[in-house]
Amino acid sequence: MNKKLILSTAIAAASLMGTAQAEVKIGFLGGFTGPIESLTPPIFAGAKLAVAQINVEGGLFSSGEILEMPSADTTCVDASAASNGADRLINSDGVIAIVGALCSGSTIAASNNVAVPAGVPMISPASTSPAVTGLDDNDLVFRTAPSDAYQGEMLAKLLEAKGIDDIAITYVNNDYGKGLADALVGAFNGNVAANEAHEDGKADYRAELGSLASTGAETLVVLAYADGSGQTILRQAYESGDFGRFVGGDGMVGQNLIDAVGADVLDGMIATKPGIPEIAGQSVYADAMTSLGQDPSAVFAGQAYDAAFILALAIESKGSTDTEGLSEAIRMVSTAPGEVILPGEWAKAKAALAAGKDINYEGASGNHEFDANGDVPGMIVEMVVENGAFVQKSILK
Repeated sequence: MNKKLILSTAIAAASLMGTAQAEVKIGFLGGFTGPIESLTPPIFAGAKLAVAQINVEGGLFSSGEILEMPSADTTCVDASAASNGADRLINSDGVIAIVGALCSGSTIAASNNVAVPAGVPMISPASTSPAVTGLDDNDLVFRTAPSDAYQGEMLAKLLEAKGIDDIAITYVNNDYGKGLADALVGAFNGNVAANEAHEDGKADYRAELGSLASTGAETLVVLAYADGSGQTILRQAYESGDFGRFVGGDGMVGQNLIDAVGADVLDGMIATKPGIPEIAGQSVYADAMTSLGQDPSAVFAGQAYDAAFILALAIESKGSTDTEGLSEAIRMVSTAPGEVILPGEWAKAKAALAAGKDINYEGASGNHEFDANGDVPGMIVEMVVENGAFVQKSILK
């Protein structure tokens, strides 16, 4: 109970702290409004938990400087908003690294237009588009979630294992939707009767659904967002009665989707999302999140915790707020060999670094051995709607 009170107080203090009071700042760039607005709060909570633990356990450097996390909104779908948010975080708030963005297009815009030119590293917990892998980013863009090149492959295997061999796909027309759709189509051995883009933010998708239904496919795969087009499409697809089964990707895995469309309508819906392996760090993180009344299994929340903790470890290992060499430090603190650091073990990490030891952070969502592109392998899990909630069923291999 005392630990819960301390962490809750630290998180509240960080939220109220004026930027002038902070010594070190890591920004959070997320979709607080728009098609993932119900998914963003628990992701932000995961990142803020890491910040609170760091401050409770001595802060940064020998002087115990406070870590602050100012945030900015990308809307998820507006490249200008993403760039403007990154610009404010870096040039007004003075952050030296960013957790985010969440939506792939936002990460691409913010990094290309602002963060990379400024030399500021970003670790996205949720940008899964394969397009992120190929960014010309001067080794400044990382992610703690696996690429959709892998998720698409696992979704294809899941559908085939369930005997589904004829699908129609509708995807939101952006980097995320197209990347996941392309990966699914490339890996699926059955018949893709249709693979059509749609624009987010419309009130009526009946024309698009009519085109998809004309193929005769019984299974509709919706690769979009729970608070945006995905929600509207599922509702109108049910009303049309043209499809007998619904399938989604990680952007659709949210309780708000079920609440909005109806548990009875979505009962049995299949989806995939990045999962959290059964490693030591997972249970430590889960206990801390649960103690604060947060859902540790919320999509991308564990990945956000890890992104924030890794950035802080990298800054601590450098011993300064200079961004030069920070990307190298990110790799150093998260790669074996080294003294293993689990979530919440900030004091242990500080002591090891002060003693000149190498450390290896093994996180809440995986052991993040970043490859040359800043990607991690990760894992994908099967989700099914049962009794009014998304329930994890299996790890996909």
